[in-house]
Amino acid sequence: MQRVLLIEDNDEIRENTAEILELANYKVDTAANGKLGVEKALEFTPDLIICDVMMPVLDGYGVLHLMQKNETLKNVPFIFLTAKAERGDFRKGMEMGADDYITKPFSDIELLTAIESRLKKASLLQSNFEASLSQQIPDDVTNLKALQELVENSPVNFYKKKQLIYAEGNHPVRLFYIQKGKVKTYKTNDDGKELTVGLFGEGDYVGYTAILEGTVYKETTEAIEDTTLSIIAKEEFEKLLQSNKDVSQQFIHLLAQSVTDRERQLVGIAYNSLRKRVAEALVLLQKKYTKDEKGKFSIHISREDLAHIAGTATESIIRTLSDFKSEKLIDIKEGSIIILDEKRLAALLN
Repeated sequence: MQRVLLIEDNDEIRENTAEILELANYKVDTAANGKLGVEKALEFTPDLIICDVMMPVLDGYGVLHLMQKNETLKNVPFIFLTAKAERGDFRKGMEMGADDYITKPFSDIELLTAIESRLKKASLLQSNFEASLSQQIPDDVTNLKALQELVENSPVNFYKKKQLIYAEGNHPVRLFYIQKGKVKTYKTNDDGKELTVGLFGEGDYVGYTAILEGTVYKETTEAIEDTTLSIIAKEEFEKLLQSNKDVSQQFIHLLAQSVTDRERQLVGIAYNSLRKRVAEALVLLQKKYTKDEKGKFSIHISREDLAHIAGTATESIIRTLSDFKSEKLIDIKEGSIIILDEKRLAALLN
């Protein structure tokens, strides 16, 4: 039996629609607002989601945005319900990734036809995907050796802590590979306020987005600590991209992941509390950088830099870190932040 999640704040519409779906032999779970809907979707994986647009707590657009940031839920068919029929609403929903749009009031046949159509399409896509996987040839690791050789044969530069590597608005002439150290990318608004949009460490590449897009740098990049970089000429990198399919696919994957990470960060800033944003920043740092020999994560980062990652004021970071310390989630020694309880800190994100 296929499972449908119905998110609708109107009690009468929710109950009537659920009854129709149950009569059509679907297992139905319901939620009265967007927040409860997201929680139920995370609790299980529905085969299809039907969601109202205008709701309290979290509207339908917010629900869709959060669904698409979750690897398990992002491919679940998503149908909007709305009483608004303006063209702009249709366009916004479809651009965000909705699969269909049903305008209230709707008939039983209209609802069931839309559901059946989307479930059949999802089933077909899944079948095609599985078939393509079964026909794939194992990756030729030797093709990626060309990239490794390019890195090894490139000159090396040393950057001091807080030294700029490249600035927003400049044209790219190099690709950078981090041999040692830590790097951040950030954007600055007209008032000079910074927002860190990327964190990178050993084995990461930076500066490839502008090269792939053929545009100027969209952010500024700075060394968080003393850092050693391999400096790869843009022309050599582009030549390798054109001649090596595996290298091209690797950087397309990196580019897609970068977009996903940035969107997730923006959703967090928009919807999460201050405590959640600070906890998320610490967990992000933990994921990006290694633990010490005792298994505890520790990093020496300025409170200003941490504020730029969490998207808040430095004063707010200081107060929140103090709260976390009193709750024994972290410890602070000589300016370094030490995570003491990973599970409890990560739980603040949920």
